[in-house]
Amino acid sequence: TTSITSKFQVHIPLEIRKQLNLTKPTKAKIAVLDNKIIIELLTKETILDLKGKLKHPKGIEIEKIRDQIDYSTL
Repeated sequence: TTSITSKFQVHIPLEIRKQLNLTKPTKAKIAVLDNKIIIELLTKETILDLKGKLKHPKGIEIEKIRDQIDYSTL
């Protein structure tokens, strides 16, 4: 059992955090299913999640992005 704060924050109990090996920060998707709140951990970032996180000094035009990828390491 846990509480929902006035800011709608929810505490995840320690035993559940240990069971799921949660580390911070962690992202999750929240949904409603049959009048229940479902919290689903998002473990993989997509390329769209990385938008804006890496900066290139000159910037790279989206049309030329393939020219910048080093395929030899794949």
